[in-house]
Amino acid sequence: MKHPLILASSSPFRQSLLQKFNLPFDTFSPDVDETPHVNETPIALVSRLSELKARAATGLFKAGLVIGSDQVAIFDQQILGKPHNKENAIKQLSLFSGNTVTFLTGLCVYDILSNTTKTRVEPFDVTFKSLSHEQISAYCDAEQPYNCAGSFKSEGLGICLFEKLNGDDPNSLIGLPLIKLSQLLTEFGVDVLSNQA
Repeated sequence: MKHPLILASSSPFRQSLLQKFNLPFDTFSPDVDETPHVNETPIALVSRLSELKARAATGLFKAGLVIGSDQVAIFDQQILGKPHNKENAIKQLSLFSGNTVTFLTGLCVYDILSNTTKTRVEPFDVTFKSLSHEQISAYCDAEQPYNCAGSFKSEGLGICLFEKLNGDDPNSLIGLPLIKLSQLLTEFGVDVLSNQA
């Protein structure tokens, strides 16, 4: 493969998703300020942050295609952050009970040598069951989703919180839209299937 792949993430979830492509890749942890700009839309935010994360590879790597990703959850026109503790997680999940939350996942592929980027934003809707306080509290104790936007891990027990999922790529909910990523890599001359050796 003429372009080494580099994942700009220390997330074990994103790393295990990228492993599905069965291609070698390096990883690093991008150090970027994730503070939203004044009046920045959620789409603009995840686009900017996924590109910033990908471009953070400059200086660490001489060449390669860098994959950056960022995600926010939106409910009632508000961007939801990570809850950081049980109290906040219970508040978030109680708000979501019986409602739909939209996740926006920004995806950027950055070619270090040509200094070009391609960025996409993938939406995904999650409709929550009507949940009791008891169920929410039990879920928080079991999975402790305090570092996850939206206070749940869909790749784990969090799937039991949902009534339905609606979107093009269930992987985007975990943080890396693989269908879009495969398309973007092809645009940079890397066909995932043809590179299986």
